[in-house]
Amino acid sequence: MKKRIESVMIALAVTLTASAQQGQVFETLTLRSEILKMDRNFAVYLPDGYDKSDQSYPVLYLLHGSGDNHTGWVQFGQVQPIADRVIAEGKAARMLIVMPDADTGRRGYFNDIRGDFDYEDFFFKELIPHIEKNYRVRTERRYRAIAGLSMGGGGTIFYTLHRPDMFAAAAPLSASTGSWNIEQLKARLPQDAPLTDRQISAYYKRHSMEEVIKAASEDELKQLKQVRWYISCGDDDFLFEGNSLMHITFRKNEIPHEYRVKDGAHTWTYWRMELPLVMEFVSKSFTQY
Repeated sequence: MKKRIESVMIALAVTLTASAQQGQVFETLTLRSEILKMDRNFAVYLPDGYDKSDQSYPVLYLLHGSGDNHTGWVQFGQVQPIADRVIAEGKAARMLIVMPDADTGRRGYFNDIRGDFDYEDFFFKELIPHIEKNYRVRTERRYRAIAGLSMGGGGTIFYTLHRPDMFAAAAPLSASTGSWNIEQLKARLPQDAPLTDRQISAYYKRHSMEEVIKAASEDELKQLKQVRWYISCGDDDFLFEGNSLMHITFRKNEIPHEYRVKDGAHTWTYWRMELPLVMEFVSKSFTQY
């Protein structure tokens, strides 16, 4: 009986501790983008204790999918209660989570093929510097990670392929992987303005996994292999083929990664299930053993 009472008290103490540790989410933040010539929205999760210390924290950039915006992970992904719980349980490091908007103006995380809406340039040249200037985040590569779902999974993949020097860990979930040939790409491109073969070829080479890896220098390939990759997709997800091909491409090129296929579809139920695992995974890059 005594042992049972002690077990209940310990469980209660853990529960009370977890409930007392609450971070904050700010979802109506903006910064001015000179590259995109407009104000851009973003949301930030600040861990419990951020406002009570001068500590600097690692940062996870968390990208939404098509049809959502910077509030998607807040509202549907329940980022605050999930992050609070995983951190309180000691499974993840205290970190900032930055959720940018890639749905205003034009939808997507890449530089537009027409050259007049360079979102990827905004992300690296304006958003990351803004976060590092205005929040207490550690600026070394080993304390910066990126993850995202669907369209945001595609952003995660190609941001990391393009700039492996920037991220310690990358976690694409149910990702739109860009697994198409150049003819399939042509059919997906905007038809409202004529595009040259040179434009299409350059865009394809930058947004084809195989082409990016093939063109990587020895140093870039070494950096890619240093990134900790976590790839996850549901077995009923309509994007299963592209994620499987990513796994195969990485295996062929000897890029270390963790590949998970689990019960689930292209739904928030799946992504909410994965977020704690993503936080736990990237935290292993932030800590030392």
